[in-house]
Formats: sequence, structure tokens, C-alpha cells
Amino acid sequence: MLFDKKIVVVMPAYNAAKTLARTYSEIPKAYVDEVILVDDKSNDETARIANELGITTIVHDTNLGYGANQKTCYRAALSAGADVVVMLHPDYQYTPKLIVPMAALVANGQFDAVLGSRFISEGAYKNGMPLYKYVANRFLTWFENVCTGKRLSEYHTGYRAFSRAVLETLPLSRNSNDFIFDNQMLAEALYFGYHVGEVSCPARYFPEASSINFMRSIRYGFGVVITAVSYRLHRLGVLQGGLFQKSTQDQ
Repeated sequence: MLFDKKIVVVMPAYNAAKTLARTYSEIPKAYVDEVILVDDKSNDETARIANELGITTIVHDTNLGYGANQKTCYRAALSAGADVVVMLHPDYQYTPKLIVPMAALVANGQFDAVLGSRFISEGAYKNGMPLYKYVANRFLTWFENVCTGKRLSEYHTGYRAFSRAVLETLPLSRNSNDFIFDNQMLAEALYFGYHVGEVSCPARYFPEASSINFMRSIRYGFGVVITAVSYRLHRLGVLQGGLFQKSTQDQ
């Protein structure tokens, strides 16, 4: 626990058998109360390894998508009584060693959500991020800051910590089951006035680290633009409802 808050780490997994044990070994167990892994119908031994490691494991009967995986993760964490939930990918791209500072910033009330940003320092491209992804990330982040009026260094990291209140009030069930879920969730949190902080987070790029391909990246980019424009139109009162209608009934 941190600041008397229950800390739960959730791991949305798909074909993570090669990296799961290493990722799990670096989770600071002295502060994390429970680890929950959701296996989105992997084609490898992810679920078996998770069970052998003693991780609370949920397996989807069919492959539902990255966003759907997170929805299951957050529902399970809330049911487990989490006060703070940290999402950590089991592919070892993000270091588990930042769980404590990220969770602490939420647990002590400094922020409602904290992102592990790859761009506060200048290490993302040097550490192997493909050039097209680096350029796209920089452009999309600039565009989203224009639309939201915020000054985040990155909107597209997969390393995030949330308070229970955020997860209970965002209309997550309305979000996509695909990769754009991450972006929609962050846009909702900003729209509803939650305070979002960032910590510098180095990332690794290697063959076993999960990554979407070029065509799916393009589709993701268009989804980001649509989400950002929708955010702005809702702020202007042109649109109402949809992703930006707070609800406590959608979990």
C-alpha cells in the first residue's frame, strides 16, 4: 500500500509469454497489493505462465481487442477494491520500476491520473522508436494539446495510473475495443476536469515488445484526430453526449 491506498497493477496481455516473467519480476511487490493479468485469447503460454507466477489471471474466451482487454482489467481491479490502478504492459517495454512514483502521485492526491511519458526526456527516438511513429506521435500530441488546451508531452503512452474515482466515473464501456481506447480514455479524463500528471519514462524497443503495424497506426492516427476534434466541439457546445457524457452506470 501507499498512503493507506490499495495499489493494483493490471496487465492487458496478448502473446506475452516471452516477456511476462521478466516484467513481473521487477514489479515492487512491497508496495503493490495485487497484480491482475487479462489474457486476450493469446496464441502462446501467457495464461499458463501468469498462473505459475501466482498472478490473478482472467482469460477471454475470444480475442476482443486491446480496448476490451483494458475494460476487463479495470472492472477486475475495482472489484478487487483498488484505490489506485496502474496499467503496465507485460511486454517489458516500460520499466515496472516507475510503478511506485506513479502510484504515489495518485495515492497522495497530487493527481487523478499519471502518465509515463517517453518524451519529457529525449530518449524515445534514441532508444529505438521508429521514425514514422516518433513524427506521428509528436504531431498528434501537438494537435491534441491545441484541441484540449493542455500541455501534455505525450498522449499515447501505454503506461498509466488512475485513481478509483476516475475509473468509476469515465464512461469506459462506450469507448472502442481497439487501440484508440487509450486516447479516448485520456480525452475523457481531461474533459471531465481530472488532473493529469506525467513522469519521465524510458521505453525499450525490441522484437518481443508489442507494437501495432503501419496500417493500424494510420487508423489509430485518424481516430486520435477524430477524438480531439470531438473534444473541442463538445467544449464549444456544438456536440453533446457520446464519449464526453459522464456516467457512473457504464462500468
